[in-house]
Amino acid sequence: MSAPGTAPDTGRLVATVSRRTQRIVYGEPAPAEIADELRWTSTVDLAHVLMLLDRKLVEPAEATLLLDGITRLRAADFRPVTGRPAPRGLYLAYEQYLIETLGADVGGRLHTGRSRNDLKATTTALRLRAELVGLAGELVRLMAVLLSRARAHRDVVMPVHTHFQAALPMTYGYYLTGVALAVGRDLTAVTVAADELRRCPLGAGAVAGTDLPIDPARTAALLGFAAPPAHALDAIASRDTPLRALAASVVAGLTLSRLATDLQLWSTVEFGYVTFPDRLVSGSSAMPQKRNAFLLEHVKGRAAVATGAWTAAASATRSTPFSNAIEVGTEAVGSVWPGLRAVLDAVQLAQSLVSGARPVPDRMLRGAQEGFVTATARANRLVLAGVPFRTAHSLVGAAVRRAVAVGRTRLTGPEPDGGPPRPDPPLADLVAAQRAGGGPGAFGDAFREARAEYGRHDAWCRATRDRLRRADAELAAEVRAATGPSTQDGSR
Repeated sequence: MSAPGTAPDTGRLVATVSRRTQRIVYGEPAPAEIADELRWTSTVDLAHVLMLLDRKLVEPAEATLLLDGITRLRAADFRPVTGRPAPRGLYLAYEQYLIETLGADVGGRLHTGRSRNDLKATTTALRLRAELVGLAGELVRLMAVLLSRARAHRDVVMPVHTHFQAALPMTYGYYLTGVALAVGRDLTAVTVAADELRRCPLGAGAVAGTDLPIDPARTAALLGFAAPPAHALDAIASRDTPLRALAASVVAGLTLSRLATDLQLWSTVEFGYVTFPDRLVSGSSAMPQKRNAFLLEHVKGRAAVATGAWTAAASATRSTPFSNAIEVGTEAVGSVWPGLRAVLDAVQLAQSLVSGARPVPDRMLRGAQEGFVTATARANRLVLAGVPFRTAHSLVGAAVRRAVAVGRTRLTGPEPDGGPPRPDPPLADLVAAQRAGGGPGAFGDAFREARAEYGRHDAWCRATRDRLRRADAELAAEVRAATGPSTQDGSR
């Protein structure tokens, strides 16, 4: 047995890398980071020991000591491992602690029938699953906020812009419903990525399985997965699901960055369409009049962080061999977590911003009235009277030019019958008439679709959380049964 805290003799190697290299490769994680990583690792260990016991690859007394030692470490938040030298990484420092405290005949059996490769792939899958379920839940809450505000402001008329120019009349509620539908599609991509994590990599070994009589289906079930690995090489070589998960999350971040851009523009003094309460803005250290909607810039910035994280992860994966590779399993995956965190931050900020944003109906209506947004409806009225659309388009365009030349912001004429000019109908009536093609006049149809999508995603989140809670409870119950009622198991 090695002296405490030293690099163990592996049989093949009797020395390890320098302290400086260790810091470069393994970092200097804080106690909270160590506890977080080892909680995932020890969760896998609990399931693995139970499987080894079932398969008679460890004796009952050995399994009891291992399970008890692991659960005591979990209850202590892994403080006994914190600060120990980790010349070959945190996992081996943790395993070495168990060997030192339980003896080589017990602690040395923990790694039976597996490799760090399938262990790391499994902890990655567990963490990714938790991250995606959490992100999905927050996106569902954002959908609820968007739809609540959309319903409240379905009749608040405003212009919709194309190329940053007023184009057609719509309502603020209609706009928010559109964003909710986009978030729903982002949610679909996130949940599909989560559902791809149905196979547990544990059992794949280093890269080609094992000749020991293990039962990967047993550990898969205890860890809340639907099935064991189908192909060991694929289970170890592939990190495509984290990449897809991050890609789906990045798209959600991009959706929110576009929402933030609109709200930032509309909250300027020049537009004045939307206001935010003081709790959602900041002042200026130099200019007393400023009310900066700075949180919207953080939403956009977090989307940029996530995009950069995906680029880094994809670049690290590119042209690597289809086998175990540090570039993929460590470097690429390491970029995934801050990317997911950035999107989660953006979603939670967006919840507060959408909820707190207050439309200013008078300013919105004036923006529509003064932006010639009735021009297309006037051209269409000529079309209904038999005028070819391109002719109608030219006639109305000329009318807009004349109005601008004399400083008017409203259109009158031309009329197809040569009669006196007739004013346009109220903007609310024009909005109601725009039903075809999913226009704002069909608000109810789009809102119901978005609401149904919200319901489906909410049901998925509830069902997935319930399934994972049942798996957690089953694992904890089996650990207690194997070790006795006095064992305390920390939750994961």
